[in-house]
Amino acid sequence: MDGIASPWAPLAPSTRRVALELLRHGPLARSELALRLGLSAASLTRLTKPLLGAGMLRESPDVLPTSGGRPLQPLDVDAGRQRFVGIKLTRDRAYGVLTDLRADILARRSVAIGEASPDRVVERLVSLIAELTPGAGPAAVGVGLGGAVRGFTHVRRAPFLGWREVALGRLVADATGYPSVISNDLEALTEAEHWFGDGRGVRNFAVLTVGAGVGGGLVVHDRLVAGPDAGLGLLGHFPLDPSGPACPEGHHGCADALLTTHGIRLQASLALGRTVSYEEALDLAEAGEPVAGRIVGIAARALGALVAAVANIAQPERILVTGEGVRLARAGEERVRDAVAGARVPGASPVDLRILDDDPTLWARGAASVAIQRVVLADLPPDAGAPASP
Repeated sequence: MDGIASPWAPLAPSTRRVALELLRHGPLARSELALRLGLSAASLTRLTKPLLGAGMLRESPDVLPTSGGRPLQPLDVDAGRQRFVGIKLTRDRAYGVLTDLRADILARRSVAIGEASPDRVVERLVSLIAELTPGAGPAAVGVGLGGAVRGFTHVRRAPFLGWREVALGRLVADATGYPSVISNDLEALTEAEHWFGDGRGVRNFAVLTVGAGVGGGLVVHDRLVAGPDAGLGLLGHFPLDPSGPACPEGHHGCADALLTTHGIRLQASLALGRTVSYEEALDLAEAGEPVAGRIVGIAARALGALVAAVANIAQPERILVTGEGVRLARAGEERVRDAVAGARVPGASPVDLRILDDDPTLWARGAASVAIQRVVLADLPPDAGAPASP
């Protein structure tokens, strides 16, 4: 959406810095805000006055108590001033959310995709956006999908849709009239946690997702680490057990073979001599069935080994685990944490491991978060906090 007008773009960098600090970390007392930004009280007043006058900032209704003086009236952004649509695109359905400026979900809908041609998918997205925004349209639309994306506009490949080189951003923008931002869904999820979720205020953290594949996102020094191979699922082929089963690529004991919903379903079906779903395999394990229990136990320990490898290599302050197969982490949490501890050395910092329940709207919120970033950071130089372009 580069080149699209944004109400944030005309703000001077120093003024926008104040608004961004409040967007990501507010509400804040004026004294704390000045301290965070290294500003004098007079400078802060000068910078916030036009933002208050324009309605971009407001005084929070929740006062902060003090030890002796009068209560403090914090400042905050007016999160309801702009609305955004975020969409998680899968092979069969598109899951959409309407959010405010802080990615809080205001409404949610989903539509079946049917035929996966780009034109047909865009038609369904137009319908979904219309359902989410019956009144005024959104400031921007974000679409997240599994695959490789270039420049927040162009889908280089999306295997589950059978797409290669699709200008999805332009197609959506032309069809809706709204600025449109396309992103890899895992990177979008990571950015949502970075700005508005469990990664908020954490300069270095990792996200691991388990489901149809195994994925990873990383934030270092408060910036998403984005590379040319995002969307290839490389973390899924991290070796965990050389004597383990093979993945479709022929890698024995890799994360995909041991941890994915397909991998666990296949192992349980072969071991039990009948077709078993992922959920049934976990149900059986939790009920004490020994064969399923062994398979799920091995997978849980392998997940712990993967968490420990990420902790040992990247040294994040926090690791978040989620995805449609996150029930494995819940069901085997004790084994996961034991495996993490067993792969660390004495004196190493405890791993702050957080397991997040999965929902398609979590991913749709990620797409909205990237759209929010692109609007509020419009025309800022890359070193001012903009997410790296994939």
